[in-house]
Amino acid sequence: MATIYEVSELAKVSLATVSRVMNGNTRVSEKTRDRVLCAMKELDYRPNSIAQSLASNRSNCIGLLVSEIHGPFFGQMMSGVETELRAAGKHVIITTGHSEEDKEKDGIEFLISRNCDAIILHVEAVSDEYLVELSKGKTPIYLISRHVGELPDNCISLDNELGGFIATQSLIEKGHRNIAYLAGPQYKADAIARLQGHKRALSENNIAINEQLIFEAEFKEQGGIEGLRYFLQGKAAFSALVCANDEMASGAMTYAREHNLHMPKDLSVIGFDNVVFAPHLYPKLTTVDNPVNKMGSMAAKLVLKDVYQQEQHDIQQLFEPSLIMRDSVAEFS
Repeated sequence: MATIYEVSELAKVSLATVSRVMNGNTRVSEKTRDRVLCAMKELDYRPNSIAQSLASNRSNCIGLLVSEIHGPFFGQMMSGVETELRAAGKHVIITTGHSEEDKEKDGIEFLISRNCDAIILHVEAVSDEYLVELSKGKTPIYLISRHVGELPDNCISLDNELGGFIATQSLIEKGHRNIAYLAGPQYKADAIARLQGHKRALSENNIAINEQLIFEAEFKEQGGIEGLRYFLQGKAAFSALVCANDEMASGAMTYAREHNLHMPKDLSVIGFDNVVFAPHLYPKLTTVDNPVNKMGSMAAKLVLKDVYQQEQHDIQQLFEPSLIMRDSVAEFS
C-alpha cells in the first residue's frame, strides 16, 4: 500500500503540502494541487481515515440514530440529514433504536465508539435525564423531533400539540362534533402532545371529551385498522376520524372501504405527517404537514455550525405544522 511519503516524493512536494491538498486547504496553487492528485492516482493512494482522525481530532463522520429504517417518515428524515452533511463533505453512520430503551442506548454507544464528531438522535424510549447526562460527555448530541427542556439549544422539534389542535379544529370548522381520535402510543412525547392538542380543540369549542372516542394504537397501518374496528364496534356515533399519523390513516381508510364506508361522505379522515404517499391514497388524504425533511436538514446545519464552526447557517429550532387540505374531509350536514 502506497504511503504519503511516496506521494510527496513522486509529486516533489513536502509532506505538509500533500496534507494540505488532502484536507482541501486553499493555500495550495492549482498547479501543485494537480501534481499531488496525479501522484495519488498513479500510486493508488488512499488516505488513512483513522490516522487522519487521530491527527486532526476529527473523523468527519456524524452518527444518526433513528427509530426505524423503513417507512417514508424516517426516509425523509435521513435524507434531510445526509444531503446537508454530504454537501459539506461529511459522512453519516446510521443505526436504529426501534423505540426500545436498551436498543436506543446500545445504538448510541455504538456511534460513540465509531469516533463520530457528533450524534443526531431520534429517540423515543430513553429518558430526558439520560439525554441530559449523555450531553455532558465529549461527543456532542443533537435531538431531532424531540424537545428536552434542559437542552434547548440542542433540539430541533415540531409543535406537535399545535398540530393535534389544527387537525381537530379543521374538522370542527367543517361542522363535525362527534370526532373519533386514533392516538399514537402514549409513551411517545409526540403522540402525547398531539392528543393534548385534540382535546384542547374540543374544549375550546365546548365539545365534551368522550373517552369512548379515543383509542391508542401503534403508529402503523395495523394500528389504524384496529382503531377504526374499535370505534365501529362501539356505541358512540362519530362522523370524522383524526389519526395521529398517516400510516394509521391509511390502515383506517382501507378498513373503511372493506366495510362499505364511503369517504368522505360517510366518514371524514385526517392524518398527520404528510408523508409521500398521502396524496396518492383514495381519497387523497387531508393531513397535517410535519416538515421532517427540513428538520433533518436543520439538525445537520446545527451540527455544522456548532461542531465545525460553519457560521453561515441560520438555525430554526422549533417548526410549526400546517394543514394540507385534500379530499378525505367533507362538510358535515
